[in-house]
Amino acid sequence: MEKSCTLLVHFDKATPALANEIKESLEGNDVESKIEALKKAIMLLLNGETIPQLFITIIRYVLPSEDHTIQKLLLLYLELIEKTDSKGKVLPEMILICQNLRNNLQHPNEFIRGVTLRFLCRLNESEIVEPLLPSILSNLEHRHPFVRRNAVLAVMSVYRLPQGEQLLDSAPEIVEKFLTSEQDSSSKRNAFLMLFNCAQDRAVDYLFRNVDRIADWGEQLQMVVLELIRKVCRANKAEKGKYIKIIISLLNAQSTAVVYECATTLVSLSSAPTAIRAAANTYCQLLLSQSDNNVKLIVLDRLNELRISHREIMVEMVMDVLRALSTPNLDIRKKTIDIVLDLITPRNVDEVVMMLKKEVVKTQNLEHEKNGEYRQMLVQAIHSCAIKFPEVASTVVHLLMDFLGDSNVASAIDVVVFVREIIETNPKLRVSIITRLLDTFYQIRAARVCSCALWIIGEYCLSLSEVEKGIAAIKQCLGELPFFTVTEEGEVQDQGAKKVQQVNSTTVSSRRPAILADGTYATQSAALETAMSPPTFVQGLLSSTGNLRSLILSGDFFLGAVVACTLTKLVLRLEEVQPSKVEVNKASTQALLYMVSMLQLGESSVLPQPIDNDSRDRIVLCMRLLCNTGDEVRKIWLQSCRESFVKMLADKQRRETEELKAKAQISNAQPDDLIDFYHLKSRKGMSQLELEDEVQDDLKRATGEFTKDGDDANKLNRILQLTGFSDPVYAEAYVTVHHYDIVLDVTVINRTKETLQNLCLELATMGDLKLVERPQNYTLAPESSKQIKANIKVSSTETGVIFGNIVYETSSNVLERNVIVLNDIHIDIMDYISPASCADVAFRTMWAEFEWENKVAVNTVLQDEKEFLDHIIKSTNMKCLTPPSALEGECGFLAANLYAKSVFGEDALVNVSIEKQTDGKLGGYIRIRSKTQGIALSLGDKITLKQKGGT
Repeated sequence: MEKSCTLLVHFDKATPALANEIKESLEGNDVESKIEALKKAIMLLLNGETIPQLFITIIRYVLPSEDHTIQKLLLLYLELIEKTDSKGKVLPEMILICQNLRNNLQHPNEFIRGVTLRFLCRLNESEIVEPLLPSILSNLEHRHPFVRRNAVLAVMSVYRLPQGEQLLDSAPEIVEKFLTSEQDSSSKRNAFLMLFNCAQDRAVDYLFRNVDRIADWGEQLQMVVLELIRKVCRANKAEKGKYIKIIISLLNAQSTAVVYECATTLVSLSSAPTAIRAAANTYCQLLLSQSDNNVKLIVLDRLNELRISHREIMVEMVMDVLRALSTPNLDIRKKTIDIVLDLITPRNVDEVVMMLKKEVVKTQNLEHEKNGEYRQMLVQAIHSCAIKFPEVASTVVHLLMDFLGDSNVASAIDVVVFVREIIETNPKLRVSIITRLLDTFYQIRAARVCSCALWIIGEYCLSLSEVEKGIAAIKQCLGELPFFTVTEEGEVQDQGAKKVQQVNSTTVSSRRPAILADGTYATQSAALETAMSPPTFVQGLLSSTGNLRSLILSGDFFLGAVVACTLTKLVLRLEEVQPSKVEVNKASTQALLYMVSMLQLGESSVLPQPIDNDSRDRIVLCMRLLCNTGDEVRKIWLQSCRESFVKMLADKQRRETEELKAKAQISNAQPDDLIDFYHLKSRKGMSQLELEDEVQDDLKRATGEFTKDGDDANKLNRILQLTGFSDPVYAEAYVTVHHYDIVLDVTVINRTKETLQNLCLELATMGDLKLVERPQNYTLAPESSKQIKANIKVSSTETGVIFGNIVYETSSNVLERNVIVLNDIHIDIMDYISPASCADVAFRTMWAEFEWENKVAVNTVLQDEKEFLDHIIKSTNMKCLTPPSALEGECGFLAANLYAKSVFGEDALVNVSIEKQTDGKLGGYIRIRSKTQGIALSLGDKITLKQKGGT
């Protein structure tokens, strides 16, 4: 059987020491040699060597030494050697060390006394300890605190021995008396710890006798007091009211560790608003006072837990939490914003948005490498506030529009999407937003931001002056025509000459697939990417020519098609608001001229990549429309686009409302549960805090929070049979998964009429699983059972396998070892991943970045696309990011994105692309992407197993 080890020393196995060499060194007179020899002997003992021949040598030559280092090493040696025989009796030679220990306990040097007392704490043999008791007790009155604090620990360890209460029955009284007169904080802490572990009632009495002085006690003693309170309150919940007052008084302690533990204890014990408010205030103070980022993250986690369970109290703290944004760390800022966004109410939204605006302005002034990401985070937060509370949009939208030309493309995209949504949901702001957008349009550098801004201009320029300004702004950014001219010698010259040559020198002529919103691929030129992350040639051109011209000359013809559509919409609207036909025809002719020039540029050999067919068809369609306008087509272009956008926003709002309703559902109590009524309760001798706590407990009981038991049927599903019914030893395991740990509770039953000896459960793992402890040997009586627990650590999201066997010996034949091979235990990846949501932009960014992809062909008996998708979502425990409205209808094709997050913070992305074939069966592929190989392979195996429609 494995022995407990209290000592750990590094040992170099390449140079093992010989027992004879050690013996010679110990017998010599050189102190340094003796020290080295003792160290080697200790290392050999730690690695399983017994070396019994050294014991007498050490007694003769080492024991009398006065050197402190040798005495310390001697105690370590005595700690490690075997002190009992095979029957558990103390070896007779151990009597030789008792006199030495007694001498050490009476030694004039306090260090020798202290380390000897510490050594006695690790002795389990009462026969050795018994003769030393008078010396131990006498050290409680020693002048030096180092000796006294170790003497108290020695008394505690003796009292906790199997026969300890007979050896030292008056220990609690002695220690309590010692505690009342002791002044040293560490000694008091050890004495209180002894009472806490061995005589809890005495510890509680002492606590209440000195309740007024708790604030002056040392940090270590205060921590033990909090542990005592937790233990007592768990055992007797009725008395927790008087303890809560002690905890609240400790919230003003000097030590931040004590303050943090107080707040945590307060939240775990009480639901009274006063107590929760005090804990939340404490967390907020720690958040601001602590400089360590890890501490801030832990405190934010605690605040997030309070947000979930006590939202109404946390709403009052929202501005205090927001002050954590002063920390430059992005993880802390993100967590802070996530907490705050869920605490916004009509009363505090103005203050929150004002604070976020100030932070946005700061990102403009300070030069920090992560400013772009932080600004994007703030823009998304303000967007969320403005959608929930439209009245604040007017205060932020104009400030954010200054960042449309941001060099951080992701941040600029978030701004323009925010503007697009606000201009629709807040009609009063339409005129001011359009005016500001037209004034700042020339500053926009990124193609995707330009596309969205052009759509806004095309849809929301309604009056004559707005339409004319819109057309003028686009013409200004496109520059003079033509885009290029070719001389007789074939050289590119004039307005486009220098620009096109620069483009040629920097544009990569390769093509690579881009990910569309539905997860499918489309081919795009690498030139588009260079335009989106503003390279040097684009910045150089922006100073001299318009942004649209620069981007189109870099080969971005998708943007060219968007320009054509916007000009078409503006001209169509101009026909409605402009009485002069001459002006309308003039604008129409200029728009057609720009479209023809873009087609000419795209079909020329000037650019390395010609115009793509989609963009060409779109521009040609716009030209035909301007040449021949019909009422039906006009309605589609001027009304239907806007209606589709309104429908999309309404669908998004509906989905968010449904999610909030689902989160708000709480469990209800049973109809026959007891309910206490606040006004009928006895209030005698109870403080206001105790009354509040009682009321909150009653509310929890009434709403069923105290009765949230797990699903019993689900528990039964986790019991796995490891051996057969006909095996001599039957074993089954109950598997519990706690995020980073797996606990196997194995029941082993001896089905024979013989006693099984040295029965051992040997386990091994495959994958990122690691066994924590070594197996132990057990003796199992006939037809008896044994519960064996095994702990396994998990380090990544991956399907792991646990396998092993049971080895035992029978009483009839001790020499023969029997082996029973166990059934494999497969750890399911579903225990580690949970549904999560993310924005479409973030999904596509991760899809492009992640390097591991697993492609699974669809092979199923199901014939309905939607039914198959629902089956995959249920089987993989993921969330569908594609809105239900996009999955409606019968078209024979379905594409959807699924997303989940693991407990280790890993992202799992899945794209389902399926179509109904001519024979009625479903075909297609399910693609899984992740940053790590394990999650991609494990999810692929799970989908392959489950996709056929089985359970």
